[in-house]
Amino acid sequence: MKRLEQLLAHGADVTGIGEELLALGALLLAAMVADLLLAFFIRRLHRVARLSAQRWDDVIVTALERPLRLLLWLVVLCLALEIQSVVPVLARAPAMLYYTGLVLLFAWFLHRLVAGVEQELLDQGRELTASTDRATIRATAKLARIALWLIAALMVLQTVGVSVSGLLAFGGIGGIAVGFAAKDLLANFFGGLGIYLDRPFTIGDWIRSPDKQIEGTVEDIGWRLTRIRTFDQRPLYVPNAIFSQISVENPSRMFNRRIYETIGIRYQDSAAMATIVEQVRQLLEQHPDIDLERTLIVNFVAFGPSSLDFFIYTFTRTTNWVEFHKVKQDVLLKVLAIIHANKADVAFPTRTVQLEQVLPEGST
Repeated sequence: MKRLEQLLAHGADVTGIGEELLALGALLLAAMVADLLLAFFIRRLHRVARLSAQRWDDVIVTALERPLRLLLWLVVLCLALEIQSVVPVLARAPAMLYYTGLVLLFAWFLHRLVAGVEQELLDQGRELTASTDRATIRATAKLARIALWLIAALMVLQTVGVSVSGLLAFGGIGGIAVGFAAKDLLANFFGGLGIYLDRPFTIGDWIRSPDKQIEGTVEDIGWRLTRIRTFDQRPLYVPNAIFSQISVENPSRMFNRRIYETIGIRYQDSAAMATIVEQVRQLLEQHPDIDLERTLIVNFVAFGPSSLDFFIYTFTRTTNWVEFHKVKQDVLLKVLAIIHANKADVAFPTRTVQLEQVLPEGST
């Protein structure tokens, strides 16, 4: 240290510049060289991370790059404030500035790390995962960022001399008042949290409610509202608290779709009923789009008012709405062909009226 002071004094004598300015200039020059070396070091780290089989090291290096370079200049600024003597009040600033900046830079690093992990987990190249997992990842990342900055703010307040315990006590009393005033807002917040945790649906799912006139595709799940696009392309905004009070169906998570049809043939075709039922059963058992691991029933079930009824109960392999109707159409057309091949036909509603002739008295 004494040697450094001697060098500064000698330099000041030679150049005619004050020792303080000369020290600041030397500090700035050293900082620029250190910044260049740090940039070179980070580029090397990126190169090594790209060559590795793991992708998490890329996330860590990317998150660390900017906060680390800013940390260097934070240290330089604090040293410069300690060196200068022009403004005496600034002599007390370096320690407070250093610790506050350190907390904020560390919080920023963690924020970037959480964002990088979220982006990596949601990357389309990864074979992860159901859409429900994606919603959980987004929710967890949001909560982590909120908690991170709340803790950072409390640490900064403690550093600058604010009593955190008094603030927390005041916040507890104020929180009760705010809770009563904003109960609907809090209900929606916890409703959104319940959606993220229980995962009854997620973005992209088709949902409907038998209790409310809610049906459509989920476009966004916020902390207060869920946006649903109805089938006529209108946006529907539903408060999250509603979902804790109603039943919700999620057809997007069906394993199969059901074909359930009752078909009637004419009474005069009763002799062909057993053959028709058997051939329809064989048709369904051999159809490539029918799931034979599910219930399959074809039976004569009722003597209708104008028809003999048999029913089809089976499940398709596809759950896609458009493909399901193509499969259903193919099945029904083949059933109709079977009925016609047995010289029968589908019945339509008929009514027989019997008229009795009333003869006049005395006539024969």
